[in-house]
Amino acid sequence: MKLRWNDTLDIAIALSEIYTDVDPHYVNFVDLRDWVIALEDFDDDPARCGEKILEAIQMAWIEEMD
Repeated sequence: MKLRWNDTLDIAIALSEIYTDVDPHYVNFVDLRDWVIALEDFDDDPARCGEKILEAIQMAWIEEMD
């Protein structure tokens, strides 16, 4: 399955499986963007990313951790 920026929950799940020791509360958006782009299944234009998308991914990751 190819991931796009609007697949915030699927991206959050993928990140939580890879970065098991990371607390998503403290991830800065620069790192978060880089990590999403580096996901094997990510297939979207990096330029389409904005702060709202990164915030949605971070919030989904936080909820996934709970």
